[in-house]
Amino acid sequence: MQNKPIGIFDSGVGGTSIWKEITSLLPHENTIFLADSKYAPYGKRSREEITRLSIKNTKKLIQLNCKIIVVACNTATTNAIKTLRATYNIPIIGIEPAIKPAAIHSKTKRIGVLATKGTLTSELFSKTSDLYTQNIEMFEVVGTGLVELIEEGMIDTEEMLTLLQSYITPMLKKGIDYLVLGCTHYPYLIPILKKILPEHIKIIDSGEAVARQTKAVLVTNNILNTSNKLGKHSLYSNNNTHTLKDILKAHTTNHTIEFLGF
Repeated sequence: MQNKPIGIFDSGVGGTSIWKEITSLLPHENTIFLADSKYAPYGKRSREEITRLSIKNTKKLIQLNCKIIVVACNTATTNAIKTLRATYNIPIIGIEPAIKPAAIHSKTKRIGVLATKGTLTSELFSKTSDLYTQNIEMFEVVGTGLVELIEEGMIDTEEMLTLLQSYITPMLKKGIDYLVLGCTHYPYLIPILKKILPEHIKIIDSGEAVARQTKAVLVTNNILNTSNKLGKHSLYSNNNTHTLKDILKAHTTNHTIEFLGF
């Protein structure tokens, strides 16, 4: 059981931002990553569709003999994780926007959240927001079109810069000092965001926290890989693999990227 891989899925390539954090913290673990790019983005789909797609991905990872599953997608977590945990007898870790640390540390008491419609309109997001933002003004913006550009490999483009500016500028006018990234695709936009944002505004995402939680669950369930060998990593896309390969071209782990129908 300890040598079995960690299974990770996202609506597309964005979840590799979580995969990177997990493989960095847990270098001896084997992983399987599913990029469900054929159906990206999840954020514009109904809760029923998101749940169906999440079940599909979970089934595939279980078939591939994974010992634990990380839902590396904010939209899938906020809409489907309750169903996944009720359906499958395997540890399942989710991700949601890091509102808590932003709310705690904000000095202006004004934070911005950039996320998909599917995340911002979910019941889980609403509960989290209510819990941590009682004395905070939170400005939510739906990042329409961002995931599509990332999936098309158009990150460092004028089109992306213009679109991001249109979403960020209104939040800047409101006086935010924290920007919460509520989609696992969005960490790949941090270099561009830093060009737009004043230096005092901090960008925060959930990647490190998810990696730490993954390790904690592995330890608790006594399924942490204790091997001294570096892990092997298989990444799959059910669309073209070009963007996945491009986004990981500088990554030095022992990984393979292939097409897989699922």
